[in-house]
Amino acid sequence: MSDGAQGAGSTEPVVDVLAPREVLGHEVLVQGRIFDLVRDEVDLDHSVVHREYVDHPGAVAVVVLDDHDRVLLLRQYRHPVRRELWEPPAGLLDVAGEAAQIGAARELAEEADLVAASWHTLVDYYTTPGGNNEALRVFLARDLSPVPEADRHVREDEERDIEPRWVPLDEAADAVLRGDLHNPSAVVGVLAAVASRAGGWASLRPADAPWPERRQAQD
Repeated sequence: MSDGAQGAGSTEPVVDVLAPREVLGHEVLVQGRIFDLVRDEVDLDHSVVHREYVDHPGAVAVVVLDDHDRVLLLRQYRHPVRRELWEPPAGLLDVAGEAAQIGAARELAEEADLVAASWHTLVDYYTTPGGNNEALRVFLARDLSPVPEADRHVREDEERDIEPRWVPLDEAADAVLRGDLHNPSAVVGVLAAVASRAGGWASLRPADAPWPERRQAQD
């Protein structure tokens, strides 16, 4: 019997677990404005290796649904990939001690001029665990109202040219599966919303659900 067949019969739950290896040395190679490039010397028990990765504060994204089952997507230029991507409102968790949902609400107001009365945790993921420790939480936000004109954020740089569009959720999911959408929070968030809706939204967690994967500001 192959290892694959043996693994298929396991009764252990499929759950990611915290299992740190001993770090023998840590070096900051490049210190950036938002995140750093670092190198760790890691003891894997059977060998010692050096691993370079981006040390990232983490981020949040918001799948925003209106009363017509449409999701809000924003077109924004992303320089590393030289493309304008359709993505949900999102932003960094770069305010020390700030709750993730508060940060998400701020991004929703700043990028989309919206306030949501209903918040839930939709899905959590690591964006690039092979080379980046960024943990990202995607919220589901509903029961929307506009930010008053006098209180609206003045968008600058890439955010200045943001184009919003309300897209039926099923159409957004089709766009993901066609390969038309590539922003990871759009891909993960849209498909998670479709799956959760199919189950009557029973999978939704509270907005303040535990999130041990989030890197703490003091780390």
